[in-house]
Amino acid sequence: MAGKLTGAGIAAFRRKLLAWYRGAKRDLPWRRTRDPYRIWLAEIMLQQTRVAAVIPHYARFLDRFPAVEVLARSPVEDVLRLWSGLGYYSRARNLHRAAQEIVARHAGQFPSELSAALALPGIGRYTAAAILSITYGEPHAVLDGNVARVLARLDAIRGDLRAPARWRGLEARAQEILARRAPGDWNQAMMELGAMVCLPKTPRCDACPVRLWCRAAALGIAGELPAARAKPKPVRVTLAAAVLVDPRHRTLLLQSNAREAALFSRLWQFPAVEADGDPRTALALHLQNKFGLRAADCVPAGDSRHSVTFRQIRLAAFVVRVKRLPRIAGARTPKLAELHRLPISNAARKIAEQALRMLSQRPHS
Repeated sequence: MAGKLTGAGIAAFRRKLLAWYRGAKRDLPWRRTRDPYRIWLAEIMLQQTRVAAVIPHYARFLDRFPAVEVLARSPVEDVLRLWSGLGYYSRARNLHRAAQEIVARHAGQFPSELSAALALPGIGRYTAAAILSITYGEPHAVLDGNVARVLARLDAIRGDLRAPARWRGLEARAQEILARRAPGDWNQAMMELGAMVCLPKTPRCDACPVRLWCRAAALGIAGELPAARAKPKPVRVTLAAAVLVDPRHRTLLLQSNAREAALFSRLWQFPAVEADGDPRTALALHLQNKFGLRAADCVPAGDSRHSVTFRQIRLAAFVVRVKRLPRIAGARTPKLAELHRLPISNAARKIAEQALRMLSQRPHS
């Protein structure tokens, strides 16, 4: 039975894993460069987002913002618009702010010192370690969900990995086994192993290049580790949204308020209200109180589903034809078919799609 990996075993483990990675790694666009800006962008985009979803966004983003100086001097609204579809828009805002700091304080170069990197908006220990190891060869081990799972199985660690003391222990263990002569490749190899082989529910132990050193595999408990985390009970919400349309096919978009920020990501949104009962009644009352519009003006355009963390949201869209859009300070009035020119959330996009579908089927006479 495999014991805890130490000494010469660690050296053999490193050699085997690095050899596997160099032969089996996926050909991803950010792996073809050591440019700090491109590595940084990839690491931010990959946070809580699947690789397949990131690849097209990564290419489009670099086409528009090919260098950190271009990103820094661009309006944040342009950055948010290009980020549309990736979600978690605070990442884009922090990316923009960090670009401005890099240009102002670091001569346009991502800092190579860990403390300076951690001082940038949106940069935590994992992201800093990934960027500095890959671009500058700095010996900092990464620890994310994939790497933590690999380590938990390697050492047969039970319990909640996110418990503070246990997570600190994992950080120390990751640093202990780090291949200091090739930290960038090592960190990517550990992440690749977790993403492609050491899978969360059905680990592919038969395909694992380092199974020989895995205590969980030896004990036959790889599928039981790490321990599942308790998930919050889903909360079901109905949101009624009004797509106001004037004779020129323009619509009304508002800025999200604090209550709506989680759903609409502080981006442009349609007038909306949370409905406890009938969504049409709730929306009609909201529109009447806010804009003086009649209840009969709300025409159902259909429902769509949306999820934000533990919230399961029913988006009930309604089209409201008006002779003139309400005048609201700070609002936008784009054509409904041209919303892609503004930064809107996936929820707002789904609402717009329902409205456009209904309007295409029932042209205004």
